[in-house]
Amino acid sequence: MDALIVAIIGPGVMGEALTAGLLRTGMVTPERLLVSGPQIARVEFLRDRFGIQPYTDNAAAACQADIVLLAVKPQRLKAVLTGLHGRIRPDALVLSIVAGATIQKISDGLGHRAIVRSMPNTPAQIGEGITVWTASAEVLPEQLHLAEQVLNAIGQHVFLADESYLDMATALSGSGPAYVFMFVEAMIDAGVHLGFPRRIAEQLVIATLRGSVDYYISKKDHPAQLRNEVTSPAGTSAAALYYLEKAGFRTAISRAIWAAYERSQELGRGKDSQAPDNNS
Repeated sequence: MDALIVAIIGPGVMGEALTAGLLRTGMVTPERLLVSGPQIARVEFLRDRFGIQPYTDNAAAACQADIVLLAVKPQRLKAVLTGLHGRIRPDALVLSIVAGATIQKISDGLGHRAIVRSMPNTPAQIGEGITVWTASAEVLPEQLHLAEQVLNAIGQHVFLADESYLDMATALSGSGPAYVFMFVEAMIDAGVHLGFPRRIAEQLVIATLRGSVDYYISKKDHPAQLRNEVTSPAGTSAAALYYLEKAGFRTAISRAIWAAYERSQELGRGKDSQAPDNNS
């Protein structure tokens, strides 16, 4: 599509990641990228950084766009959909990254049928995200291609026809970086407790995690096999793993992901506690 116009509704962290990705890949030019949110200071910050067109009126931005990207917090979605109802061009594509928001909820709220629902994660900010996505039956083949281009701008993506997988993806990969960062923090703190300077502990932990992931990818073995490789009988790793198992490490991870899954479903049913959001 020539001279594509894209509107991003919600200039928060993920909205900024989308902005950076779309401009980095050249999918849209700055003068045709419209970013809207309630705080003029925030959209002007993005204008100064990226050269985009700032808006504080969501409908004024969305009505011009070939693609409308919804990047608001779940707690703000109802008000945003109400403000955009009937204001999106009939031939436009709507792509949502709002956690828990079903295609039906977005479609009914907007009075629009061509909807892509997706769930990226925060590494999208550096083009290293992973996004699970699906689409309504009314999304045309050329619009599916546009959605792929948008998602390519922020990392890898996996299309699944069954929308029920989106809540699962929200719990596993969408919220996943939070689990990783907590694990990283715990390891670094443990290193400091042992006596390492914090910067050294951080260096050791990050290199260990990065190397372990790369090694896993290169070997293509089951994680249990790789774990066994570094677990000598009665050794240090065996002692540590015994304690983790005794402390319920696996169960805690599994239950945490299940809790995130249930919360995503609650958000989809409209059980969203109201919280302030200054960037959407």
